Amino acid sequence: MSTTTLTPEIGRSTLAYLDPFHPDRPIEVNVYRPESHGPDDPVVIVQHGMLRNGDEYRDFWIPAAEKHRILIAAPTFSDKHFPNAESYNNGLIIDDAGALRPFEKWLYSVPARVFAALQKGGVTRRAKARLYGHSAGGQFSHRLLATQDHGPFEAVVAANPGWYTLPTLQRNFPEGLGGLGLDESALSRWFAYPMHIFAGDQDISTDDPNLPAQREALDQGPHRYGRAHFVYDFARHEAERLELPFNWKLIRVEGVGHDGAAMSRAAAAYWFEGRIPPAEELVSVEAGAL
Repeated sequence: MSTTTLTPEIGRSTLAYLDPFHPDRPIEVNVYRPESHGPDDPVVIVQHGMLRNGDEYRDFWIPAAEKHRILIAAPTFSDKHFPNAESYNNGLIIDDAGALRPFEKWLYSVPARVFAALQKGGVTRRAKARLYGHSAGGQFSHRLLATQDHGPFEAVVAANPGWYTLPTLQRNFPEGLGGLGLDESALSRWFAYPMHIFAGDQDISTDDPNLPAQREALDQGPHRYGRAHFVYDFARHEAERLELPFNWKLIRVEGVGHDGAAMSRAAAAYWFEGRIPPAEELVSVEAGAL
């Protein structure tokens, strides 16, 4: 059943959401609602990785949700309805013919509408949610900030993306922001937002079959940890060149590789406890999902 109002039950639930601009592409929202969560408590929107496993990414956050009374909502973009990187990581911005889709159809606007549906459902009165994305979800999250209104989000973490869209209009999307109809004011907004890039310092594989290996990605570095430093330095220098305020942060997560569960724990502790736990507290026995 599709709806624009989301009212999750206590505990785990999976709710159908039909986005008004993608009526032929149903989306599942995997939710965890602690019994202790009240309408003024935090909301975290979680963006899954390339496995499209929103249920697992929701579950990574359950201990923090219980501890800090957080409502977790993980919009899940299935391979069936959102195939390949173009339909998820790259936001459905460019169609199969290479043309620019209408702005309202860009997938990066969906998390804000999911949050609005939770507000409409009465489970939250919060004016803003937090947004966390890992791996492909980290690509999604930072591109969302690059292209969308920041109003719905009080904090955003992009963790271990495989590669980055650079804050420049001189390179076409997805390498840069050129060709999207954006101008320098979009760069200014993105630089000014306190986006946090979380980089596991053991995410240094160069032969991971899921590591983007196109020329534009390789130009950013041999592995995900190196690419995080590349984009941060590129952005800082570009903001300085344009004399624009720059509020991004690069957060090193020691002892963690490409581990969605561990990076979720790191982000939760950073946001709600003001710390990055040591690796032995973050890394589970089993490797986290992509």
